Amino acid sequence: MESGIKDLGGRGKSHRVDRRLCEFAIAGGAAFWVANFAVSLTPIAVEYRAALSISYLPMILESLVGGLVIGFFVSYLLLRFYDRIPARSPILASIALSFIALLMVTILLQVPASLLTPSDSLRYFLIGTSFNVLRVLALGIVIGYLHRRLNKGSGTDIIERGPG
Repeated sequence: MESGIKDLGGRGKSHRVDRRLCEFAIAGGAAFWVANFAVSLTPIAVEYRAALSISYLPMILESLVGGLVIGFFVSYLLLRFYDRIPARSPILASIALSFIALLMVTILLQVPASLLTPSDSLRYFLIGTSFNVLRVLALGIVIGYLHRRLNKGSGTDIIERGPG
């Protein structure tokens, strides 16, 4: 059970991996952005943006860039280390990697932003975290689905793994 990147030795094959990596990252970033767009239309998101003085258009553009960056790293790690991730399917493995990214983003970006919130910092921290959970979950599901679909006809049994 080798992962996509480790199996590829020739230049022609590595070009396919680069293309897959880009496809996965773009699809994951798009899912992240769509989830962000859907959440941004809710009244609680309007209140959250007002409390943190976040402008709508820059937030939408930043979420697209952020989704692409997170999608790239999740896609790369999934393609490179799939056989080392203790998950029963590519979707679960991708979701696990996505939540690791969520943890890093929360610690590096959201905690400091919450400390600068004048009032109700815990409330806005929890609201922001719940938004991020939805976005990252969408990203992980899409990337994992694409990985599963990629390996469905490969003849190897890496779609659903057994317990060991």
